[in-house]
Amino acid sequence: MTSAPMPRDPSYRMSTVPHPSDEPTRLRALVQQAAQFGHFTLASGKTSDFYFDGRLVTLHPEGMWLVARAIHRLVPDEWGITAVGGPTLGADPIAAASALVGYREFDRHWSAFLVRKEAKQHGAAKQVEGPPLSDDSRVIVVEDTVTSGGSVLRALKPIEATGATVVHVVALLDREEGAVDAFAEAGYPFTALLRRSELG
Repeated sequence: MTSAPMPRDPSYRMSTVPHPSDEPTRLRALVQQAAQFGHFTLASGKTSDFYFDGRLVTLHPEGMWLVARAIHRLVPDEWGITAVGGPTLGADPIAAASALVGYREFDRHWSAFLVRKEAKQHGAAKQVEGPPLSDDSRVIVVEDTVTSGGSVLRALKPIEATGATVVHVVALLDREEGAVDAFAEAGYPFTALLRRSELG
């Protein structure tokens, strides 16, 4: 017996393509919907009164498109970017969407990559997955949410071990709990598309 398909949630439907000037507002609205206030335990073990489920945005059809376009508007051609990626799992949909949108809409040929927490113990035993990075690679590292920046900073080591140059780090949302200072201290330029204080 075949079950009936789940009805579509109207809030997840992009009825019209927004004008570029409206895209930041549309993206902020999706981020606000994915934000929760209460009592939460974060991956770091710390507790917080704020939680953001980034995958509600980056796996949403309009959300992933808006995030990818925002990243491409942020990055000038002069940076010479060749690839985009970051720590799995948060970066995966952002990287894939950015590569696809860049190819289709911006005439950019960025490959996508993901960084495992540790190298596989089988097969090619790779930690950085995707088309190989090399000394000629100039990359944007992305993440859905940053708190202290630790998970991204850990992912930068295997990326740079390939010979690639990390040009910029971009997060969808900065929780404003130390990531800006951590990236600055480590010497990596950082931009957040949105900050917690901007959500209202």
